[in-house]
Amino acid sequence: MANTIEVTVRRQFAESPERVFGAWLDENTVRSWMSMPFAALGGRPVDVRRIEIDPRVGGRFTFSDMREDGEAVHWGTYLEIDRPRKLVFTWFTSEEDEQANNSVVTLIIEPDSDGCVATIVHAMDAKWAAYIKQTEQGWSGMLGNIGRRLRMRLARSR
Repeated sequence: MANTIEVTVRRQFAESPERVFGAWLDENTVRSWMSMPFAALGGRPVDVRRIEIDPRVGGRFTFSDMREDGEAVHWGTYLEIDRPRKLVFTWFTSEEDEQANNSVVTLIIEPDSDGCVATIVHAMDAKWAAYIKQTEQGWSGMLGNIGRRLRMRLARSR
């Protein structure tokens, strides 16, 4: 991808790489953490409308939620699935961006002594440079919600 920028966020998890990785590909799990409040969206719970996931290389996903200005739809295609280490997918919010095909997200999960570290690198067209902070907040919010959801499930299973 020519003329791109990258946004990188990291988060430490007390959970195993397998659990963190799995939280990205199971429709019910994604719906549960996507529904939690996001600071980037004003800290309110999210009104999730669609979570559709075909978790295979070449499979597509669609996530959507309702916002003040209507339904926000995000979609893409899985380019690489190396469970539980690496997940690579395209990420689009408009047909124009999908045609340009210049938005790729890479999730790397590395074991750590107390669980794992997840790193997201979002490579996108440089035209989105003004949205770097918002993009960081969005991915950081997703990782934070995954961590909260996994901790809640662990507490319930005890």
